[in-house]
Amino acid sequence: MVSYVAAPSDGAVWITGASSGIGRELALEMARAGWTVAVTARSEDALAELKDAASDFSGSIHVYAGDVSDTALMAAHCASIATEHRLALVVANAGIYLPQDGLDGDAEAYRKTFDVNLMGTVNVVLPAINVMKAAGQGQIAIVSSVAGYRGLPTSAAYGASKAALFNFSESLRFDLERAGIRLQVISPGFVDTPATKSNPFPMPHLISPQEAVRGIIDGLQDRKHFEISFPKAFVRQLKAIQFLPFNLYYKLVRKTTGWDQKGKA
Repeated sequence: MVSYVAAPSDGAVWITGASSGIGRELALEMARAGWTVAVTARSEDALAELKDAASDFSGSIHVYAGDVSDTALMAAHCASIATEHRLALVVANAGIYLPQDGLDGDAEAYRKTFDVNLMGTVNVVLPAINVMKAAGQGQIAIVSSVAGYRGLPTSAAYGASKAALFNFSESLRFDLERAGIRLQVISPGFVDTPATKSNPFPMPHLISPQEAVRGIIDGLQDRKHFEISFPKAFVRQLKAIQFLPFNLYYKLVRKTTGWDQKGKA
């Protein structure tokens, strides 16, 4: 097991999906704690506002705008961050949630979801691995979701992409440990962000982005655990029902989400 934990003195943290929600709050908190923070998102204006918001902090924020689905651009950003600041830590957070009606699916929405959530993560993580491999150490955290544990209503695209990130992370870890690179996966529950506001069902244990950031920062410093998951009570419940036979799981989720009250097609 790799015990390395990145510190501000080691170099920069690169956070993707930093224009809103968890990514934005994480960038601010890490800059407040003295980190050099490289931020990526599509909105250059939002990132410029984020940089200004941290102007009085002990750390600093540096903008590397762009779409994570652009493979060449992410490789170029990674090289620039490594050259200009040294790259110690990556939090691959960029993601989108496009709810899907199983009876009226949109193939383009599925494609876009996988381009951003899965391939966008690949585009950031692979060049980071090359940089950290050369340095002999590094830390990478990949943001998945508890929605990747098992299927949920409206999540056929999103949940599938997040389940893929679990497998991606677990598979990479076998080799990354040999290179001194510490890899973790982050599994948030329901967080009050623009993405979750479109959920058409009750969201138990909903937490604020600030609470999510505290869970992430604590987890990044925890040398023992591969998975950083929160809120703990909700995660324990979801992990327990992972082992239910499908018929029982299906009935339970239909009832708790209100899907059992949906009319027949």
